[in-house]
Amino acid sequence: MFREADLDAYADICADEEVMRYIGSGGPVDATVAWRQMALFLGEWVLHGYGMWAIEELSSGRLIGRAGFLNPHGWPACEVGWLLARDAWGRGFAYEATAAAIAYGRERLAVGDLISLIRPDNMRSIALAQRLGATLDGKIDFMGGLTLQYRHSLRAE
Repeated sequence: MFREADLDAYADICADEEVMRYIGSGGPVDATVAWRQMALFLGEWVLHGYGMWAIEELSSGRLIGRAGFLNPHGWPACEVGWLLARDAWGRGFAYEATAAAIAYGRERLAVGDLISLIRPDNMRSIALAQRLGATLDGKIDFMGGLTLQYRHSLRAE
């Protein structure tokens, strides 16, 4: 889980315009918003029994992102999502962490129906969702923009 000591590293990730291009309303956020996001992730665990995990690179112990579940009030369904620091892209971390989150969530946390909400131009996340077995389930207006809703089937991974 996230710790308060993760704030500086997480805030650095959230301040990267390219990393945040397709997240939320589409743009970097400051440390105050990053802290609130971390609080949301921890609150999900308390309220729902599932949530986001911090991703640490094993070789360095450095925080490189997050993966797991979001289901705050007003969300269309329980979302499995991911976010990585730019220097961690293309190294398989997002797939590894998200596939593990889905498996653990279904086996141990009773997480069932899952979606991923992805902006139409976010080709890397679309490819990852498809690699994880998700299929396009429609388009919605979400957080001020058109968003693709991918559904992760309940079949065994």
